[in-house]
Amino acid sequence: MPSPLSADRPAAQPPGSGSVDALISQTRRLKGGLDAVRRDAQDDGSDPRGRWQRALCDLALHQLDDLDQHLAQLRDGPLPAPGPSEPVVTAPVATAAPPSGSLLGRVGSAEWNLLTDRADWSGELYRILGRDPAAPPLTLDELPSLVLDADRPKLTAMVTDCLVDARPVDGEFRVVRPDGDVRTVHMMGEPVLDADGSTASMWAVLRDVSELRRSQRAVSETRDSLSRRRHRARTEHRVAAELQEAVLPPWHGPLRLPRRDRRLDLYGHRLPASRGAPVGGDWFDALELPDGEVLLSAGDLAGHGIAVASGMTMLLGALRGMAMAGTRPGRLMAGLNRLLDTTVRPALGSAVCCRYRPATRTLVWAQAGHPAPLLFRNGTGRGLRAPDGVPLGGPPDARYGQAEEVLEVGDLLLLYTDGLVPRRWEPPRSSEAGSGAGTAAVSQLLGLAPRFAEARTAQECVRTVVEEFSGTERVDDACVLVARVMS
Repeated sequence: MPSPLSADRPAAQPPGSGSVDALISQTRRLKGGLDAVRRDAQDDGSDPRGRWQRALCDLALHQLDDLDQHLAQLRDGPLPAPGPSEPVVTAPVATAAPPSGSLLGRVGSAEWNLLTDRADWSGELYRILGRDPAAPPLTLDELPSLVLDADRPKLTAMVTDCLVDARPVDGEFRVVRPDGDVRTVHMMGEPVLDADGSTASMWAVLRDVSELRRSQRAVSETRDSLSRRRHRARTEHRVAAELQEAVLPPWHGPLRLPRRDRRLDLYGHRLPASRGAPVGGDWFDALELPDGEVLLSAGDLAGHGIAVASGMTMLLGALRGMAMAGTRPGRLMAGLNRLLDTTVRPALGSAVCCRYRPATRTLVWAQAGHPAPLLFRNGTGRGLRAPDGVPLGGPPDARYGQAEEVLEVGDLLLLYTDGLVPRRWEPPRSSEAGSGAGTAAVSQLLGLAPRFAEARTAQECVRTVVEEFSGTERVDDACVLVARVMS
């Protein structure tokens, strides 16, 4: 690094102002564009990713500010050090920030002559260190008096290496200004050698990097916060997925009833949400009951994560227990609704519950704000007309009706959750909970009736559904359960 105050060689001439002005203009255009990006960044303080993005923009703006200042000083040269004839100003005035718009307030230079024990400081360095411009510049022996105790050994080592071993200086230390403000200063310098190779002086450029380091810390802290949040989300996703695996039927496969009753061909499938989406509270289930009837159910608890997965587990366990005790679908839905009302964390959900009696091929069912089952017969499909039922988590005294449907050999019953198509959870509209029509998912499913008629097994029907909806970007899990009447 050439010294502008070298004892044995002339100072380098600054480059032409025209080329530097062009670089300054480019830098300021970049600052304007980045400032627009920063304003567009949505950050209400609650999103770690938004805080990290804003901190990164702030850091980039500080770096562009530094570049702007360096280029301006390269064009204009250093400000002259205050002369002895200048009026003495008080320390508080000397420590004030440079005038608004000044580009030279954070970079200063100095030279310490070892032969004469003279120090020369630029005007910017006085402002950086908060020194009175009328006061004499500090010598290398006096400079550590401004430095924090913890950083003095670092400064001493840098200066010693430069003066004794002729090594360049490149490091940072913190100084305490007269007003008590602590600033971080980055110093770069080199020794100036005389004719016989001995160190005659040390020249350095000192830059106030306090704001830059503060912005870098903000970026690091917000990045760490975002990393911790992502790690927590991955952990919650894994635990919630394991909880689902523990209590629900397999992701896909035939649902084998213990007595292997072939009067119903059952097959279920759970379609996971798009990659990266948290685990939701969707479920499906098939259970053979003590009286020979078969329980078919599907449901969805609003939300995502471990709390929702554990709530779904609680609901499914209660549903199975009440069904095993002989509770009919309408009263079963009322029991689940009261159960959600007593939980510590309020929740909303939907469910459909069917009891099928193979001996008479009779289906008795109830719903709680859930899409009605779809019935396919002879190549056509329709939604079953639903009995009354509000979503789970509604008024604790809500009543749930029951409906009955007589099935025929060859009929196909399809239960599903509304995560098949992208849509935020909300209580189903009356058209959805009633006739089962009115959503994109229902329209697509009913359109599969001819293909269902050609299918030989429930598994083939489920495969058809998966193929139809596999290209959908889902924000939630989805479940499909198919029951085909065999005899």
